[in-house]
Amino acid sequence: MRVNVLQHTPNEGPGAIAAWAAMRGHDLFVYHPYTLVQALPEADETDFLIVLGGPMGPNDQLDWIEAERDLIQTLLSERKPIFGACFGAQQIAKTLGAAIVKAPHKEVGWANISLQTNVLPNLPDHILVLHWHEEMFEIPKTATLLFSSQLVANQGFIYRDNVIGLQCHLEPEQQNVNEMVMNDYPYALENNALNQTGQAILAQPVPPENKKIMFDLLDYMVQPESAPI
Repeated sequence: MRVNVLQHTPNEGPGAIAAWAAMRGHDLFVYHPYTLVQALPEADETDFLIVLGGPMGPNDQLDWIEAERDLIQTLLSERKPIFGACFGAQQIAKTLGAAIVKAPHKEVGWANISLQTNVLPNLPDHILVLHWHEEMFEIPKTATLLFSSQLVANQGFIYRDNVIGLQCHLEPEQQNVNEMVMNDYPYALENNALNQTGQAILAQPVPPENKKIMFDLLDYMVQPESAPI
């Protein structure tokens, strides 16, 4: 299976998603559509689309952002699996007709999300995850709310059985967190409702269970009827 990853900043790579693809024997290709080349894969060469986070927003009037949503729309119509994190989840939600709005609180750092549905069996009730956002998606009308945090209700959704969007980040491994903090730490200092500095964020190791949960979600989207969760 060919897994195509849309990466939107050097600081936010695929992390555990790349490890999942390697362990499952899938081919992984990373595109950087925000660059001058504005590279995007074709729909017919995409078996699984991963849309990562970034400092931009879906409401920005940029050609490559709209082109991404065209690709997402095509893959939705073809019922191919799609996973989005942060900006990526917002792109999916907007493609499905939902609004992207200012979140009630800016969240940067570690905080729990709580499970809101039993659509996916055996997920933990609470997961400590990394947050790095101040906008959020509204839940698409045809999707189910998956996770909420104490400060921002819309932390995740599932659409059909092959599309998941998370406002938070389950995919980072420790090196990814290090890069995010080292290159974007001033963002954590400005009006952050979690009151965590870059140093405080680094002091919390990535919970080892996050990688397993990320693997389980990806497995579910690839084999929705039989994947272990």
